[in-house]
This record gives sequence, structure tokens and C-alpha cells, in this order.
Amino acid sequence: MSYANTWQEYLTTPGIWDEMKTDSSIRDQYTQLFKVLQELPTDALHQKDKLASELFMNQGITFTVYSDNAGIERIFPFDIIPRIITSSEWQQVEKGIKQRLKALNIFLKDIYNEQNVIKDGIIPKELINSCAHFTREVIGIKVPHDIYVHISGIDLIRGDDGTFYVLEDNLRTPSGVSYMLENREVTKRLFPELLYRSKVKMISNYPLLLHQILLQLAPSQLSNPNVVLLTPGVYNSAYYEHTFLARSMGIDLVEGRDLVVDNQKVYAKTTNGLKQVHVIYRRVDDEFLDPQVFRKDSLLGVPGLISAYRKGNVAIVNALGNGVADDKAVYNYVPAMIRYYLNEDPILPNVPTYELSDPEQRKYVFENIQKMVIKRTNQSGGYGMLMGNSASEVEIEAFIKAVEQTPRSFIAQPIIKLSTVPCFIDGKFAPRHVDLRPYALCGPDGVEIVPGGLTRVALREGSLVVNSSQGGGSKDTWIVE
Repeated sequence: MSYANTWQEYLTTPGIWDEMKTDSSIRDQYTQLFKVLQELPTDALHQKDKLASELFMNQGITFTVYSDNAGIERIFPFDIIPRIITSSEWQQVEKGIKQRLKALNIFLKDIYNEQNVIKDGIIPKELINSCAHFTREVIGIKVPHDIYVHISGIDLIRGDDGTFYVLEDNLRTPSGVSYMLENREVTKRLFPELLYRSKVKMISNYPLLLHQILLQLAPSQLSNPNVVLLTPGVYNSAYYEHTFLARSMGIDLVEGRDLVVDNQKVYAKTTNGLKQVHVIYRRVDDEFLDPQVFRKDSLLGVPGLISAYRKGNVAIVNALGNGVADDKAVYNYVPAMIRYYLNEDPILPNVPTYELSDPEQRKYVFENIQKMVIKRTNQSGGYGMLMGNSASEVEIEAFIKAVEQTPRSFIAQPIIKLSTVPCFIDGKFAPRHVDLRPYALCGPDGVEIVPGGLTRVALREGSLVVNSSQGGGSKDTWIVE
């Protein structure tokens, strides 16, 4: 018995873009996969699903949920049906991300130096000054090659017309790339022949590309710069990823206590004595990096690190202060940045965004709150958010009060029904909403984007929240001809 009949139960929702199926047919890029899935015996797909779970369990591919009282370690949920995007669609995404990162890098250099974007009236001064992540301590610091964003994970969603929109710019310490790589390795075990026949573009060179860029950022021309990955430690939600990337690149994984600053240079403590560190790929947030400059109670950072950074004796990746470009209110001005700095129209559109510090926009949002999602400007991971179409009256009232108290801390966007893709859930195929996080690497030679990214899935029926901490999972992303 096969799954041929089961697909008749795969019902898409009118008005929502399904990436596999139109109203009457299967999209070209899915035809091979659809044929294979139709012909598979029912028990074979169950076995593949079980094998995927076992592979993730054996690899220890986990994430942490701090709010879960039952236990913080969870195996990362994985759906075995790959998401497929055509090369022509991907080329547009790639061009749009490169354009956006070029403008954002220029903006970060500008905002921490000349601030021409403010002087010319493109962005209000008060918006930047009120940004929680505008880091005055790094004003004037020269960063290698004027690159602030070395690693980004820009979140994209697809609207009801199939258009990709930028939802968020993750420019500080973006996570999830290890899950993208592991998803592909698992898929190779599940569908090896189909993967080969479909000529899916390769992503496995990401650690190599990242390592090459890190080496190029060393402060001086050294034949063998010392690069380390700085982790907050085993209790961090992305610790699995930190160990995965350090191992893949062949660099040391260190914590703050493993490093010391002497004469404005950073050294790692080793069994053979101190060894100078030239590049730090940090997965520690800005405010914890140096207790002499930021939070005095931080045990995660390195005293004196910012002094060495300011002196140019160590490169920190990503650069400090990038959070100002991550702010959800500043996000609204990125299209204007692209026009201002590059004299180009944005290739990838933003989601329409309302600034709640503006009384007229705030009034409009409150009048249409059932159609809106309200977000805190400095939070991520699906937290600090109100979905107006599913919130209770009590929740809505509480959010309205919070917005009225500190309107600068919130933005609103119309609820966009994310595109759906087929997922294998409880033995059946069902559409679920997804987003896409491509990973881009910016180095002295330009921007490299591995073809694909992390597709995150809202596994709960009807949910639009894809974050793993909120019940989401992921799937492999194929870019095909």
C-alpha cells in the first residue's frame, strides 16, 4: 500500500501560497519528489521518519527552552519532506540579500562615525538615540575592512502572491546554521537518490567559507592567525551549534574564563602557556563581553577585551553594536538606507511596518488590532509578541497599555499568512506555515550565501510562529534547477 490516496487529503487553504501545489496541479520543482512520495510504501515513510529522529538523537542535536520547567534540553524537531525552491527564485533572493547587507554595513559604519544618515534626515536622530542596542562605547572604533556584519541570518517570509519579504535582519549572533547543515546530512540518509537526481545545490562548504573569512579578518598579515569561538557555555540554548561549528572549522571553543587580556592583546590559556588570539567568533551578546565596559556582573566575557578591540589587536565577529540595525523600528528604514547609500530600489521588500511612537499610526493599529501582530523592538525568538487574530481581550488590553506607556518599544505589522509546504505529521501529509533563514557571509572579497538556508516550520496546525522555542521545527531546503 502506498501514499497515492493520502495526497487527496492534502488540502491547501484558499488565499495562502502553497509552495508545492496550485489549485489544480503540482508545481514543476516538486514533481519528482511528489512522484517518489506517492510510490513509497506507507511503512517506508514511517521508517524514514523514525530514522530521522534516531539520527538527531544520536547526534545530540538539541536546543534549550529556558521556560520549560519539565526539562530544558530538547531534540530539534525535524520534518522529513524537503522544501524546494527554484534557482531563478533563489537568484532573486540572493541579489536582494547582498544588496541589503551592503547597505546595512555602510549604515553601521556611518552611524558609529559620521552619522550622515541622520544629518541628511533619512533616519530620525531620536530613533537611534532611543535604541537599546545603539552602543556608544564603540563609536569611532575601526573594524577590519569596514565590515560590521560578517555573519547574518536574514529571515524571509513568502506572502500570498509568492513574493519573498524580509521579516527580520539578524545581524548580531544569528543561530541555526548547524541545523541547516545537519538537516541536509539527515536528508542524504533518507532520500540519497532523489537528492542526487534533483541536482540539489551544495551547502556543506559553509564552515570552510566561514573559516576563510575569519582568517582574513586577522589584524595583521599572519601566516597562521589564531581564531577561537567564544561561547557562553553549556547552558546556552545554541551550545550544540557552538561545538558543531568549532569542530567543523578546526578552531578552539573557549569560554570567557579561558581568555585573558595583557598589554591590550588577547591570549588563550593553554597547557603550553598563553597563546595570542587574533580573531574571536563570539556567540556572547555585547553586554556580557567585557565587565569593565558593559555589565560589571558578567562572568561570560573577558575583562579588557574592548580595550584590545579598540586598539585593533583583535577582530570580533560579528562587530559590536550591530544591534542598532537589528532594532525592529530601525528595520522600517532599511529600504530608505538602500536608496540613500546605494541609489537603488530595494530588491526584497519589507513587511509594511507601523511605528507606534507615531500617534496616528498607533491609533490606526489599535483600531485594527485583530489584523495586526505587535512586536517588541528588542526581542526575538517569538517572545514579546501579540498576534491580534488569536489573542484574548485581556491580552490585547495588556498590550495596549504597555504600548501606551513606552510606544518606542513596539512596532506593528499586518498579519501575513506565511506560505505553506507539505509536512509529514502523524502519518499524513499536511500543509504547515514556514519561513526561511538564508545565511550570508561577508568578507573582504564580497558576500557568500550558501544556496538554501534554514526553513523553520510552525508544526502546530494554523500557527504562524515558527520558532523552535514556540513549538516550531525545521526541514531541509533544496535549491534546484
